Amino acid sequence: MTILKVLGAGVVALLFAASPQPQDVTFAQAMQQTAPQAPPTVRVRGTLQSVDGSMLTVKARDGAEMKVKLADNAPVNQIMKASLADVKTGAYVAVTGMPQPDGTQKALAVYIFPEAQRGLAEGHRPWDFAPNSTMTNATVDTQAGGVDGQTLTLKYKDGEQKILLTPATEITIASKKSAADLKPGQKISVFAAKKLPDGMLEAPNISFGDYGVWR
Repeated sequence: MTILKVLGAGVVALLFAASPQPQDVTFAQAMQQTAPQAPPTVRVRGTLQSVDGSMLTVKARDGAEMKVKLADNAPVNQIMKASLADVKTGAYVAVTGMPQPDGTQKALAVYIFPEAQRGLAEGHRPWDFAPNSTMTNATVDTQAGGVDGQTLTLKYKDGEQKILLTPATEITIASKKSAADLKPGQKISVFAAKKLPDGMLEAPNISFGDYGVWR
């Protein structure tokens, strides 16, 4: 009987120790509730309607009007047309693509990053430019000519993608500008604008131009 009592007491003690304690659960819940949440981000593609200092009014592609505040010291870049000759082996690029039946990606656009941004958002993922579109940020490993165009092999840390460039592919680079260069009527793009509690968007960066800026 004594042994059974001891064993019984031991089992109860183990069950008690393994069970979540009320104070632990309450503390975890409190921590979850009070942990700061990162504000949601928005990809902005639109046309500048007005510029008032750092405050921008933008008409989105779907016609909606957005108020965008340019963050302090936000980089401003003009997106400019480049050529296939500028896409060199070893370059770090961003490719907006459409998946093909053979598993390759047909490039809608190729953006050549400046060297200082090598490694930015590296990888392959879905993109919001068009239904089923993708984004691949990676290094050009090899290039090969073909009947349908130039084929690039892009490599990133988790894999690689075969990319077909055609005469319709938009190839772009960026030229550093300032907020003073922003004018009404320009097409603009903001990557990962922060949505503020009042509904306004804060732009940590902005690009403008007439060619390839919305990709």
